[in-house]
Amino acid sequence: MKKEDSLLLENLKNPTTRNEAFKDLLTCYKERLYWHIRNMAKDHEDTDDILQNTFIKIYRNIEKFKGESQLYSWMYRIATNETITFLNLKAKRLQIDSTELQSHLIDNLESDVYFEGNEIQLKLHRAIATLPQKQQQVFNMKYFEELKYREMAKILETSEGALKASYHIATKKIEEFLKKD
Repeated sequence: MKKEDSLLLENLKNPTTRNEAFKDLLTCYKERLYWHIRNMAKDHEDTDDILQNTFIKIYRNIEKFKGESQLYSWMYRIATNETITFLNLKAKRLQIDSTELQSHLIDNLESDVYFEGNEIQLKLHRAIATLPQKQQQVFNMKYFEELKYREMAKILETSEGALKASYHIATKKIEEFLKKD
């Protein structure tokens, strides 16, 4: 674990320094987690809700963090799980499956005032939405967030080889999607 994270974790677990340390945690990781969630959820308001839920869960469960992984990897996993749960509930509420939800979210991206992408980026998001959820995660983490396979393996609790294969397959599917469009 990084030295800064060790100190931060120590302060988070101490009742007298916990609130101040949590503010530091927010400052350090809020933006990175926002964009991780945003790549999956697409919608700014949903992303804010999920991010808030993620940090509440982190705050409530920090005592359970054993330091066997990087603090960020642990938080990233929480954010990923919160996002998947949120999207599954949203799809259920709208009475559609996850593929239809992804399509719906991308359609809404065009009118999202916080989305600064162009038509090419919208096409890329449409292509990513056709991938299975695990391939979407791997592609987003590698392409948008530029994470190394080693970091991704810790976060997703899988092998680097499996991640490389998933990324390769995802890029081929995206290429095919973009060629036919």
